[in-house]
Amino acid sequence: MSDLDPHPAETLCEPVRGPGPVTELFPAREVPLGGVRGTYVERTLPQRDLPTVGAWCFLDYFGAPTVTTTGLPPDIDPHPHIGLQTVTWPFEGMIRHRDSVRSDVLIAPGQLNLMTSGHGIAHSEYTVPEAPAGRGLQLWIALPGGRRDIAPHFEQHRDLPVHREPGLRATVLLGTLAGVTSPAMIYTPLVGADIEIDPATTTTLRTNPEFEYAVLVVDGAVTVAGTEMAPGPLLYLGTGRTELELSSASGARFALIGGEPLAEELVMWWNFVGREHAEIAAARTDWEQHDTARFGDIAGHTREQRIPAPPLPGGQLKPRGRRYRA
Repeated sequence: MSDLDPHPAETLCEPVRGPGPVTELFPAREVPLGGVRGTYVERTLPQRDLPTVGAWCFLDYFGAPTVTTTGLPPDIDPHPHIGLQTVTWPFEGMIRHRDSVRSDVLIAPGQLNLMTSGHGIAHSEYTVPEAPAGRGLQLWIALPGGRRDIAPHFEQHRDLPVHREPGLRATVLLGTLAGVTSPAMIYTPLVGADIEIDPATTTTLRTNPEFEYAVLVVDGAVTVAGTEMAPGPLLYLGTGRTELELSSASGARFALIGGEPLAEELVMWWNFVGREHAEIAAARTDWEQHDTARFGDIAGHTREQRIPAPPLPGGQLKPRGRRYRA
């Protein structure tokens, strides 16, 4: 997972929002990832007025109808990350993941692939010719301040727990939902789930009132907390909900993300999540200088394949956080 924009802007993280339940729609925007393959994704997080949902700080939908403008596979060459966890969740096809902690795995639908960058990691993602990647989600989780320099590691979970009730199945990727807990390692209270609701179903899903939540529909149509949803926008639901009302006439599939509202200020730039300009600048320098102690080489790739870091913008990157109304 990578942000390949050759001139990435600093992500501003300073909305003014009060606690409590809300229903706010945030449109997806088509984002060119750049590179020779002309890869495009639909991004719904971060938004200027919604930089995070819990510690979730990045959400891309990839796949049909737009994958690349060149017809080439949407392969992502070696690139770095710091201060975050990446979640890759394909719905169709397969992706080959390789990284600098010697992981080399095939990512298939129904399997959670969680990479923790900590102090620094490099990875690549390539399509698999016999099962080319179709659609899927890629997400980032900001590591909390005290854990953002931990040693990098990768984990894959092929048998995830499922919460079931009449007309609804929720695969729990991370955290706990309705009493069902994922085995994946997380460092801040949050949840992520892939949910399917059957046609002609009305139900309620138990939620944590201390969490804020958001929903992204992938297929079909579903009414969430009274708001009709189709694929495209992200629905932000706020906090204070003990349950989530769901109904669908035709059936639907959607992602639910949530967590305790993030109180920390973040600097998000390129593929880095930090707390101050100097931290981001140091990571960029280490990548450009091929510091293998921090960003090791990846088996099967040459150093020439590394994606170069874009230039830093003029001035200091400023840490920004969420501000709440009294």
